[in-house]
Amino acid sequence: MIRIAAVGDIHMAPETKGALRPAFETLPECADLLLLAGDLTRHGTPEEARVVADEIRGLGVPVVAVLGNHDHHDDRPDEVTALLRDAGAHVLEGEGTVVDGGDARIGVAGTKGFGGGFAGRCAGEFGEPVMKEFVRHSRRCADGLRASLERLEEEGCDVRIALTHYSPVPETLAGEPLEIYPFLGSYLLAEAIDTAGADLAVHGHAHAGTEHGMTTGGVRVRNVAQPVIGRAFHVYHLPVPERVRTGAGARAAAD
Repeated sequence: MIRIAAVGDIHMAPETKGALRPAFETLPECADLLLLAGDLTRHGTPEEARVVADEIRGLGVPVVAVLGNHDHHDDRPDEVTALLRDAGAHVLEGEGTVVDGGDARIGVAGTKGFGGGFAGRCAGEFGEPVMKEFVRHSRRCADGLRASLERLEEEGCDVRIALTHYSPVPETLAGEPLEIYPFLGSYLLAEAIDTAGADLAVHGHAHAGTEHGMTTGGVRVRNVAQPVIGRAFHVYHLPVPERVRTGAGARAAAD
């Protein structure tokens, strides 16, 4: 099994320094990598980002992250990203990365994503320039996610994971007020995931939402916002593809 640890919306600040480190130090025993689904800080300040960096530095497993809306609040996302990368994290925005999970190559494509709503009740690229830009930003995020997933397929990854902050489906928002669904996610993300293909989609953002959902194309979606999962992280298991098991078995026999 490939073991995927994930959490989002940890909202760290100086007064929470060290709160997650004890749990994170157990990751090598139970997971092959850690996914961070955005809103890692409260206000997106470098001071808060340094706290997150200290929590994840030298964990012994790869760390892959996207930023959330809170991480943009202070208008310094590049500084936040640089601090997290200095701690060893792969911070993605319209990009993908490949990490080793035992004998499997795990591809993660990431974007913050954006809002806009879901099929039948969504914003359209029409009217005032600010509304058009709202929808275009959502589309750019989704296009970057799709292209990244496609590149990971071309690179021969054994499993592919879509990591976002905003939700691709309404199912994992259940529990949130319906009025704010358009600000919690976008169907464009799900379209990107289904078009390119993925084995799992992970997001945060919806603190009062629901953990489990699925895209129309059958990709499992998990809301890992910490208030939803109620722990430092949750571990999801993906089966090792047959070609990997066969190859590993052949190598073991040869040894």
